[in-house]
Amino acid sequence: MKGTIFSIEEFAVHDGDGVRINVFFKGCPLRCRWCHNPEGWDPERRIVKSPNGCLHCGICTNVCTHKETGCVLCRECMYNCPRDLIRISGVEWESEDLAKKLLSYEHLLKACKGGLTFSGGEVMMQSEFLCEVLEKTSALSRVIETSGYGKKEDFARVLKLVDFVFYDLKIMDSEKHKEYTGVTNELILENAGQLMASSVPFTVRIPVIDGVNSDEENMRATCEFVKNAENLVSIELLPYNEMAGAKYALAGMEYKYYHFKQPSEEQFKKLVSIIKEYNIPYGVRGKDI
Repeated sequence: MKGTIFSIEEFAVHDGDGVRINVFFKGCPLRCRWCHNPEGWDPERRIVKSPNGCLHCGICTNVCTHKETGCVLCRECMYNCPRDLIRISGVEWESEDLAKKLLSYEHLLKACKGGLTFSGGEVMMQSEFLCEVLEKTSALSRVIETSGYGKKEDFARVLKLVDFVFYDLKIMDSEKHKEYTGVTNELILENAGQLMASSVPFTVRIPVIDGVNSDEENMRATCEFVKNAENLVSIELLPYNEMAGAKYALAGMEYKYYHFKQPSEEQFKKLVSIIKEYNIPYGVRGKDI
């Protein structure tokens, strides 16, 4: 079976134990306003152009023979760009070929007590392809990072094939979740319930944006939701990436939320104090709190 990947990151260290290979699946049903990887939204392969260094010479548009019908990935613009600033985002892989490539790192990854992490985009958008790759790479540690937005039966199947899950719980209030991500969170919470009822260890990840989900109410609601899960390893707070808008021009898009910012140190300390009240292990990416 074929699937579409937009990046394979070697020697990653933040998404599971040890040294890992991170595989980024293309396609995401959410539209988080703070997303820093918009090229992962579209499930289809597409042309992306870097604006940095562009000569505005017009060659890419002049050589295009599909202006009226739309891009067909003929690559003429890519081949003719004098600065090599045009590429295709997304590579189609057969599950067997991708598994073979990943397993070629087996000796190194095991020596470094690492493995494979599958992220996105959203891995559940290609759940069948994901399961095939997971089945073929069972010799290695297999981790997924997911928003949990996928069919419940698909998520149940995936849970049987992974060793660890990083699960995003962005905003607990459903209407607010829809306002900032484009979807409500009922399905996400239902799949989180499946995860908590399983034996698969997991970490809750929360991207924290000042004024969006940095409030005490949201943190308490999250802790209340997961506090009784015996397989909960920790809650990890991810400060808003203030370079989030950097890739939008590359994808021919405009980033509209430059007013977003990280919470202050004091705000993070307050959130951590709430997590501590529930005796839940925690971490704050990039901060010693």
